[in-house]
Amino acid sequence: MGFGIMHKAVAVSALVAASCASVSRAQDAPARPLRLCADPTDLPFSSDDPAKPGLYLEIGEAIGRALGRPVTHVWYRTYFGKRAVRVTMLAKQCDATIGLPDSADFMGPRVIFSKPLFQLGYAIVTPKEAPLASVEALKGKRVAVQFESEPQNIVGPRDDIEAVTVLSPEEGMTALADGRADAAFVWAPIAGYLNKTAYDGRFAIVPVDGPRLNYPTAIGFPKEAKDLRDAVDAVLPEVSKSFPALLSRYGVAPDGPVTAAADNAAVVEKAAVVVAQNAPSDAHAAASTPAGAAAPSQTASLDAGGGKDPGKPAGDGTGEFDIAPKAPPTTPELVAEGKEVFNGTCAHCHGPNGEQSVKKIDLRRLTLRYSDGAHNMYWKTVHEGRPTKGMPTWKDVFTDEQFTQIFAYLSTIQSTE
Repeated sequence: MGFGIMHKAVAVSALVAASCASVSRAQDAPARPLRLCADPTDLPFSSDDPAKPGLYLEIGEAIGRALGRPVTHVWYRTYFGKRAVRVTMLAKQCDATIGLPDSADFMGPRVIFSKPLFQLGYAIVTPKEAPLASVEALKGKRVAVQFESEPQNIVGPRDDIEAVTVLSPEEGMTALADGRADAAFVWAPIAGYLNKTAYDGRFAIVPVDGPRLNYPTAIGFPKEAKDLRDAVDAVLPEVSKSFPALLSRYGVAPDGPVTAAADNAAVVEKAAVVVAQNAPSDAHAAASTPAGAAAPSQTASLDAGGGKDPGKPAGDGTGEFDIAPKAPPTTPELVAEGKEVFNGTCAHCHGPNGEQSVKKIDLRRLTLRYSDGAHNMYWKTVHEGRPTKGMPTWKDVFTDEQFTQIFAYLSTIQSTE
């Protein structure tokens, strides 16, 4: 009897000791790292330089501290937009990505989001001594706009603003600094960062409000990570207290009030058509994505193929725009004006100076495709559009004189092979 009691006591003691050892090991084990996907060369947002980690990396570190988890980074260039999310976070290479657009349309149900962090968007940048507070104030100005951006959609169709097309916000700021532009209408965070770090604060940066000009940014997670998302949401109110100082440190905080984008309803409507058919992969990547990224089926464009017999009119000859009016003699002035209009708007889909690697929308091949019927095909298409191929009608945006100017320019860049 005594032996049995003693045996049980020893067994209980051993069980308690084992349990305590297990708890001790659990307490001693390091917390699982919070793996964040980030771009190694994307300041002001992120960088692999410890001296300048970037806004998103500093936010990530603050969240990690609040959760009691160390932070590690999985580096991948966000230049590739949605692809970057697919091959990193959705491939379980990391747990979360900071700075995604808070939109259900971004990646569908595969990505869930934290509470919004803050708004990011485009801004008008001018010398401090001559700030401009709205798009209407850009009348008569030379304005740097990024190719395939929403500001280009707004500025490009207007006759009263001269668009200076650039390929990046950095190039837009350079054009402004060099005097090739009077203003830049570019991605505000990059403009603010460059203004602070490269231009000694010499520019005023006024954010612009309007459709597709700004969006709430958030932290994205795989749909399976609801527990992590909820844990992050729980600490965000405290972590967000550091946001104003971080935004200011990287020059992202705006200088002035948010202003209305444009009063021209026709321009806004046209921009909506183009953006809907040529939507960027995400708002942040859109600000740094080069030309030619959209698939032909998603591009608002003049189809350089079309299946028409060379030399035939665009229609059956009875439609209002089937037969183009006789083109005036091509002059250097006409070509120069056409090139300016083309690069301000048409280049959005067909490439700067008409340089386009996708043959279907390469307008340098119009004569090869349609021979003597090229002018008729062009005239009908720009007036009536080709909705099934993503080409809207432009007759309510441009005048016939401008269409003639554009064709004069296109006639000078036709390919012979």
